[in-house]
Amino acid sequence: MILDAYSKYKNSGLPWAGDIPEHWETWRNGRLFAQRNETGHGDLPILEVSLRTGVRVRDMDNLKRKQMMSDREKYKRAVRGDIAYNMMRMWQGAVGVAPVDGLVSPAYVVARPFKDVDCRYYSYLFRTQAYMNEVDGYSRGIVKDRNRLYWQDFKRMPSVVPPISEQKQIAKFLDCLGVKVRKFIHNKRRLIELLQEQKQKIINQVVTRGLDPNVRLKPSGVEWIGDIPEHWVVCRLRNAVSHVTSGSRGWSFYASDKGPLFIRIANLSRGSLDLKYDDVVRLNLPTTSEAKRTKVEPGDVLLSITAYIGSVAVVPPTIGEAYVSQHVARCATNRNDIDSMWLGYALLSEVGQMHGKLSLYGGTKDGLSLDDVKNYPILLPPQDEQNAIVNHIEKGIAKIDQAISRAEREIELMREYRTRLISDVVTGKVDVRGIQVPEVPEDELMEPEEDDTAADELIPDEEGLDDSD
Repeated sequence: MILDAYSKYKNSGLPWAGDIPEHWETWRNGRLFAQRNETGHGDLPILEVSLRTGVRVRDMDNLKRKQMMSDREKYKRAVRGDIAYNMMRMWQGAVGVAPVDGLVSPAYVVARPFKDVDCRYYSYLFRTQAYMNEVDGYSRGIVKDRNRLYWQDFKRMPSVVPPISEQKQIAKFLDCLGVKVRKFIHNKRRLIELLQEQKQKIINQVVTRGLDPNVRLKPSGVEWIGDIPEHWVVCRLRNAVSHVTSGSRGWSFYASDKGPLFIRIANLSRGSLDLKYDDVVRLNLPTTSEAKRTKVEPGDVLLSITAYIGSVAVVPPTIGEAYVSQHVARCATNRNDIDSMWLGYALLSEVGQMHGKLSLYGGTKDGLSLDDVKNYPILLPPQDEQNAIVNHIEKGIAKIDQAISRAEREIELMREYRTRLISDVVTGKVDVRGIQVPEVPEDELMEPEEDDTAADELIPDEEGLDDSD
């Protein structure tokens, strides 16, 4: 899409906004909004805030864990169309427009718009990186993570003010853009799922039967594994590694910009054995004896034991100094006749994944114990056959991995494009006044974006309800 700039600009006087269209204004938020501080409406639905989709109605019946609530009568009323933001997380974009009359925590601020103010436009403006940086400067607290943007500080903040007709057109344009981007990402995610399924088929075919279609079979002794090649052996993971351990609790408090790598579940993959380095945390290493136990070595097999059960990685020779979190099991190999990559593919196959599911006892456990991990059944061909099967798998999935990487990169570029375009449109760098935009159904506007990290996007309300799970 090629968009033109406005014909005339002026200096806004706001470093974060730069030049704005000549007919736009800059006002403090106190001229745009009044605080709504109404309580005693306990019959209204509870609203929650997401960093990606803004404010929405909370599904109280399908929470991952049941939550205790404080007195609903103390919760603030937000009227449909109001702006609501979390005081402690506004600097992260925890702000949005109330889709219905509802209740928000006392830790939120509710802002009622004055005449000629379109809250949808300001929701987009407030979630731009430039504006969030400004919020950080107006917030108060002892440390940054506990800073709060109080109403009296919010109303002092300056914002750009297009005419109401342009506010509405900008919001309509960006609503339509958001739906199109979500559909694009949905299609790419579906493509990735299909490619992952294709990879899984390649792995499953050879991990349980090998490469010889005519090989003689025997019962494995494990009902849900079935027959295996006659010359293969079945053992438990405890017999295939020297030890199994997990990281220490509380090491996330030592997170740093420098130091050794801290391997978390986010660094493990659900479709391959490679470590992911797109979300890296480092450690200011504590002086503790735990370091030796949790330090990884090349060839170790890592397995998630809480969220995303069954995510696997094999530690590469180039890892350097690194340690695992408490949510990752470290399986240290000790036998020369077992290839670490074979062990990883065995855990990644249907055989390994099934054991993980069964160990959760129908989903009643929060995660796997180390004993559960040690009891994983492992199929062991002779070493030369292990190597041949690993080579076969990696050759077969190489092109699939390339296609997956391309799709993931396209998703990343589309998100970058959306972020940049939103910023340009709400600050008047491009003109969307003459663009014909179709109406977007409200249910499509509130549809969440598919994302592997969606579980992290909900914001705790700090007052008895916790969305962080």
